[in-house]
Amino acid sequence: MGLADASGPRDTQALLSATQAVELRRRDYHMERPLLNQEHLEELGRWGSAPRTRQWRTWLQCSHARARALLLQHLPVLVWLPRYPVRDWLLGDLLSGMSVAIMQLPQGLAYALLAGLPPVFGLYSSFYPVFIYFLFGTSRHISVGTFAVMSVMVGSVTESLAPQTLNDSTINETTRDAERVRVASTLSVLVGLFQVGLGLIHFGFLVTYLSEPLVRGYTTAAAVQVFVSQLKYVFGLHLSSHSGPLSLIYTVLEVCRKLPQSKLIGATGISYGMGLKHIFGVDVVGNISAGLVPPVAPNTQLFSKLVGSAFTIAVVGFAIAISLGKIFALRHGYRVDSNQELVALGLSNLIGGIFQCFPVSCSMSRSLVQESTGGNSQVAGAISSLFILLIIVKLGELFRDLPKAVLAAIIIVNLKGMLRQLSDVCSFWKANQADLLIWLVTFAATILLNLDLGLMVSVVFSLLLVVVRTQMPHYSILGQVPDTDIYRDVAEYSEAKEVPGVKVFRSSATVYFANADFYSDALKQRCGVDVDFLISQKKKLLKKREQLKLKQLQKEKKLQKQAASSKGASVSINVNTSLEDMRSNNVEDCKVMVSPGDKMEDATANGQEDSKAPDGSTLKALGLPQPDFHSLILDLGALSFVDTVCLKSLKNIFHDFRDIEVEVYMAACHSPVVSQLEAGHFFDASITKKHLFASVHDAVTFALQHPRPVPDSPVSVTRL
Repeated sequence: MGLADASGPRDTQALLSATQAVELRRRDYHMERPLLNQEHLEELGRWGSAPRTRQWRTWLQCSHARARALLLQHLPVLVWLPRYPVRDWLLGDLLSGMSVAIMQLPQGLAYALLAGLPPVFGLYSSFYPVFIYFLFGTSRHISVGTFAVMSVMVGSVTESLAPQTLNDSTINETTRDAERVRVASTLSVLVGLFQVGLGLIHFGFLVTYLSEPLVRGYTTAAAVQVFVSQLKYVFGLHLSSHSGPLSLIYTVLEVCRKLPQSKLIGATGISYGMGLKHIFGVDVVGNISAGLVPPVAPNTQLFSKLVGSAFTIAVVGFAIAISLGKIFALRHGYRVDSNQELVALGLSNLIGGIFQCFPVSCSMSRSLVQESTGGNSQVAGAISSLFILLIIVKLGELFRDLPKAVLAAIIIVNLKGMLRQLSDVCSFWKANQADLLIWLVTFAATILLNLDLGLMVSVVFSLLLVVVRTQMPHYSILGQVPDTDIYRDVAEYSEAKEVPGVKVFRSSATVYFANADFYSDALKQRCGVDVDFLISQKKKLLKKREQLKLKQLQKEKKLQKQAASSKGASVSINVNTSLEDMRSNNVEDCKVMVSPGDKMEDATANGQEDSKAPDGSTLKALGLPQPDFHSLILDLGALSFVDTVCLKSLKNIFHDFRDIEVEVYMAACHSPVVSQLEAGHFFDASITKKHLFASVHDAVTFALQHPRPVPDSPVSVTRL
């Protein structure tokens, strides 16, 4: 025990000594390397443009392996089904499929009401698309089928093209329903064509423009739309058909006005036993025909009327499905292919539309049930679709007397999850107020303008907000953190100090056409120098000097002519000679003024001794204030791309600051940006890759070693 006690302090001391030694070695560690401008960096790293791959050549290649790969890519069931672990997954998928089917049965009937269709078509839409997705989908947990948001979007289309009344006369209900089924099925085919087409050309990234705040605000507003649309079934009211902007407001006002006419009801058994439909006029589901319907070709004449709504529904349906699919994929450790999801969802809608289904997507509530009850794959979806098939073929008559109010109650209960998203207002307020603004605008636009216009307005607003945010990035002047080669914003780091004679400017966003002017203005403001004023004053003073010299020469010439006329021809020769000498002297003056500029440019480019600026044309000689720095460094590490406006702005910055005798350097450009600068002919005789450095520290070091600026071009003097 005593030996152990004694050895403890020695071990601790040894450990401390080792730690101190490592710490000392860390303090002694340093690295020396030469300064690297872009030319040196390219030479050292043997930089070369990445070879362009012609993707179309790969697409046109034909081989057995490629054909097999394409088949497995577009028919994923062939990949995972042969490897399906029956013992581990089958029981969970069986229980999950039965649970989802029990939910899908009333939801299918209810969501058909939202679409303005007879309830039996909700069962068809719960069978065909689900089984198609089982074959082509890549998500193992989402439940494809009828969904409230999609159904209410379809309902707005069917009610507008096949209204309840026409010219103040009631349309036959059977005729109306047949027309609505034709519109909805044609719409489903068109939605499927859009989704399959976008998936095949790899436009799955399109959904990235629908941000999470936008999707959550949109689905919350859609839930409110659905809730209001079910009030007429809950209270047994007959309402007028409203569509377009402010239709939700008109519906709520009409419900409030007709609320005293509402009817109280019971459930299916009470409805059947007491004959509520016949005695009290309670609206029930009605006849559910047994068996499947034959396929019907879509009505192509409706395509022109449905194309806008079809594209909107296609994008919304895919956005909801891929969002949930990625959530479950991250939770369970597998990958969801967004392009294949587009194809799978599109085929579900396309084939479903041929069999008189309306557009479907993924249900949030059913997907959560499918996962929580032990579902491991889309086998659960296949089992649920087979159960629905059994209902369609044999058991549909049992739900004939189910009151529509019960279905409306089912819909409202299933909206609970989406309505809870109203709490997003508080969370976004704390986390990101820009996202809160997107959520609020999306919610308000969808409530007031209806679902299709609301989505359009919210997407446009979201993109405009992105543009506005890139127009107002964070601009900063950087200083060096003591004893390091790290440069940080001097306004945020109190120990970061500006390097004397050098200004380092940085923008937190890329520079492009929308913010290039803001970048230039912020640069001149942060540098503390009125660049435009100095340039204008310099030009005025130089122009004034030239005018004075011109007047002096004209005056001397006039005097010489007068002297020549009085002295005769011999004197005239001397006068002409003196004029020629004067002009020669003027040319020599110009050469003297040009020559030092050339020498300075060569001296700076070659790292030689500094040269003096041309006499008489400097700010000091002209009596103008000089900047307190001789070099400007643009930290371009945030640049991700370069457009023509950015190129022109950068060139103007070089020219403007060189006019006030400040040399400009660039630092930390990424290779793609350098390639774009080259392609845009940015580099020339006055701006070379020697002005572009690998890091800010390299640029600062070089600027300190070459404190004299290089003029953009020699100051020219007008020759007479």
